[in-house]
Amino acid sequence: MEQASFLRDRLLPIGTVLIALLALWYVFVVVLNAPFERDTAARAGTSIGFMELLPKTMAQERPVLPAPHQVFAELWDTTINKAITSKRSLVYHAWVTLSATLLGFAMGAVLGILLAVAIVHNRAMDRSLMPWVIASQTIPILAIAPMIIVVLNAIGISGLMPKALISTYLSFFPIVVGMVKGLRSPEQIQLDLMHTYNASAAQTFWKLRWPASMPYLFTSLKVAVAISLVGAIVGELPTGAVAGLGARLLAGSYYGQTVQIWAALFMAAGVAALLVIIVGFAHSLVLKRMGARA
Repeated sequence: MEQASFLRDRLLPIGTVLIALLALWYVFVVVLNAPFERDTAARAGTSIGFMELLPKTMAQERPVLPAPHQVFAELWDTTINKAITSKRSLVYHAWVTLSATLLGFAMGAVLGILLAVAIVHNRAMDRSLMPWVIASQTIPILAIAPMIIVVLNAIGISGLMPKALISTYLSFFPIVVGMVKGLRSPEQIQLDLMHTYNASAAQTFWKLRWPASMPYLFTSLKVAVAISLVGAIVGELPTGAVAGLGARLLAGSYYGQTVQIWAALFMAAGVAALLVIIVGFAHSLVLKRMGARA
């Protein structure tokens, strides 16, 4: 009974949406790739029928839109058939990007939590710092990333750190906002009770504000870890990097290898999903440890 309910409530809706998306994808493959085949046939002085056109649009070497099976074949070849130490392996490039992502995410989490604590406990910082935190996110990352890289290279810092700092720049914001909301989530009656117990500011923080902020923190971390990956990829683009998912996207765009581009995009999406799942698992463990439901 439970298995039937799972199939009906979970797998059937997901499967239906997935099939619909794949069907729509194949339709656009034919629509977008057909002009090239028609032009090729016209230059050869021949005509091409739909039944002959259809398979050709699915097997172009450099299609406008690659077919799903082409992308999946590229993913299989670059993840399973290639050694993970090979520079043609997407696992190798994903690890390069993941290294910058994790470092930037860790720095962003620490910075975001510290700023949130300062904002909640200091009214002057609340009024002066919070507007600047919000304003910082109005600057397009594509504009600021090259400046960060150039400045750091000028002082001898290159490699992993510039990409990590770009990830930090993107990831700290949702953590600040979420933690400020979480640290302020206790009701006034709870704060009054702590005051009645003659609790110090530190005791109020650790025994009331910090536990109350956990759901907000992990929700923010899920957003932050995904956007941190975006920051690491963006950080690889202006450097002309030879390793990383951003480098794969850049190389694919240079040489018109759209299948390679889409494979790198799918790998990036998979890495982001895995990171969010890990944070969600940690969320469940922490809330379970606290005696609450995730």
